[in-house]
This record gives sequence, C-alpha cells and structure tokens, in this order.
Amino acid sequence: MMQLYVPSIINDLIIGKPYTIDEIGMSGNQVLIFEDMVLKIENSSDSVDQQVQMMQWLEGKVPVPKVLAYEVENGKSYLLMSKVSGVMSCDTYYLEHPQELLKALATGLKMLWEVDVKDCPVVRDEEVVLKDARERVEKDLVDVEDAEPTTFGQGGFESPEQLLEWLENHRPSFEPVLSHGDFCLPNIFLEDGKVKGFIDLGRTGVGDKWNDIALCYRSLKHNFDGTYGGKVYEDFNPDMLFEKLGVEPNWEKIRWYLLLDELF
Repeated sequence: MMQLYVPSIINDLIIGKPYTIDEIGMSGNQVLIFEDMVLKIENSSDSVDQQVQMMQWLEGKVPVPKVLAYEVENGKSYLLMSKVSGVMSCDTYYLEHPQELLKALATGLKMLWEVDVKDCPVVRDEEVVLKDARERVEKDLVDVEDAEPTTFGQGGFESPEQLLEWLENHRPSFEPVLSHGDFCLPNIFLEDGKVKGFIDLGRTGVGDKWNDIALCYRSLKHNFDGTYGGKVYEDFNPDMLFEKLGVEPNWEKIRWYLLLDELF
C-alpha cells in the first residue's frame, strides 16, 4: 500500500492501514495521518532527536503524542506516534468563539509553565537559540520572503545577518520555564474547550516564557486578521491574551522573540 519507503519496524505497524496526507502547516515535512497514529518523515537532525527525547520525557506530565517507534535511516528520520484527539485551535469553531479559545490557550501555557524542569533533558536558552539561528544564517536557510512584511527591506533590517547581529546585541533576561518553542494555534489541539495535545515539539525544552507568549500572540493576530486562512474575524484584539494570562505585556521581549523566529 505504501508508496514510499519506511523502515520495516514501522512498516509492520502501519501496513494495510488507510491514511491521509497532512497538508496543513508550514514545516515541509511528510506527515501521514492514520486513524490513531501519525507518521512524520523528515531529514534527520539533532532537533528531531531532541523532539523524541522531549516527547518521552513529557509523557504523563502534559498531553503530548506517545512515541510508538523512531528510526533513522539514510539521512531520514521516521517518527511514528499516537494521534492526539481534538482539533487544531485554529479550527473555525474556536475562531468564532474567541473567549473560549483564549481561555484554553492561556490554560495550555500555564500547564507548560507548571512542569518542574530541573531534570529536563533539553535547554534552549538564548545562547542555544542564537547558536541555532547563526547556523541557519550561515547556511543561507532563512527565507526572507516568508517573514513579516516589515522585518526586512525598507524600514527594516537589511539582511538576516544584520537581524542576527541585532538579536545578539539585545539579549533579554531569561525567565526559564518549560517552553513549547512554537506555540502557534495549529500546534495546540483542543476538545470541548480543553487542551488535548501539544504537537510539533522540535523546539521544546527549558526556554523563556515570553517565547511562547510572543508566538501565541502573533498566531492569534494573524488567524483573526485574515493573514492565515483569508477570513477576517472582526472585533478581536490579541491583547486579550495578556488578560487571560494575568500578565502585563513585555513588548521588548515579545519583539525580540518574534524577530528571532524570523530566522527559523
């Protein structure tokens, strides 16, 4: 049935089972969706290894997929995991019920922050994320066309190199928590207004709490203003996220983490 190669251990678990191909998201990976499993195929990397490590460490702490099998062959990683229930938090229902969405997202962020990280196997502080960003810049992997319109060009940074230099010279203080690392609406699954699963954990580890807040804020803004999906939902202000979290916005840190994300 399979039209692509998968290692025999994984093939034995999925052979004969129907699947669909996930075309939502921006990762560029191959994702096969089965009734109760997901197979993610991508180029092997330390990031994928760390994702598997974090998924195993987080099992029983917060709702994440269970690792069913993980194989690396010929430069490709094959991660077979359980399928989380619910729908993406950018589902139309939640965009039409923003207060329910905001409450769930705030609960999800606090759920992560409450995890004790003293023995967390992955740390992604400023030094680590800037090292990763520097590597992407040096390898010319940054897609400036995918950035916010104001980040590069007139009125913005001249190049990814200039942005990286600015980030290195304006490092914010570090507030360590368990950070998802890519806390965007498609990566948070909800059911009946409750968080049922966190997915795409390639940047998860001990990180700064404002990294997740910043990416959640931008994801909310663009899902409601039509940037993602095309439909504009009126009378929504992403600043309501801060009220649900019970925090005052730290705009300097939000800007720093949003600009950092432009390099990934």
